[in-house]
Amino acid sequence: MAEINERDSARIAARRRREHYNIFARLPAIYAASRKQGQHLLQMSGGLSIVEWRVLWDLYEAGPMTIKDLALMQRADHSLLSRALPEIRRKGYVTMQRSETDSRQTVVEISQAGRRAYDRAAPIMARRRAALKEVYSAEELVDFVNYLDRLDLFLQAPIEESAARDQR
Repeated sequence: MAEINERDSARIAARRRREHYNIFARLPAIYAASRKQGQHLLQMSGGLSIVEWRVLWDLYEAGPMTIKDLALMQRADHSLLSRALPEIRRKGYVTMQRSETDSRQTVVEISQAGRRAYDRAAPIMARRRAALKEVYSAEELVDFVNYLDRLDLFLQAPIEESAARDQR
């Protein structure tokens, strides 16, 4: 065994091998790498943030929608999106107005400036998605999404009871 304050290379290597399969530890790093790559591409194509891109892309593809619709589509926290949207509006990318049918809801719509920003970013982001399809087949991508769906269900399910049982 290594002396106190000395590295044990074999134990460190063994731990790294085990951590390779720790999904809980890997997801944050993968998420961060995805955001970093996306942000780099967006900076090359006009300087949008990831949040701005997602909002513009969703509005371009689906048309006007409520903040709640956007949050559900993006699997994002409603309050975080609500705080980001005023700055996106200030930049002129979207308009926001109260719903005519439900005054509690705010409808967000892409503006002409937002369409131009989308048009600048869309080709490079489409190339990113195409590049992913060079790494994974269509079937593998479907399988991957199905695995993510199963993981999402697992992470949303209450497991306190089984964890408590395991402690007994």
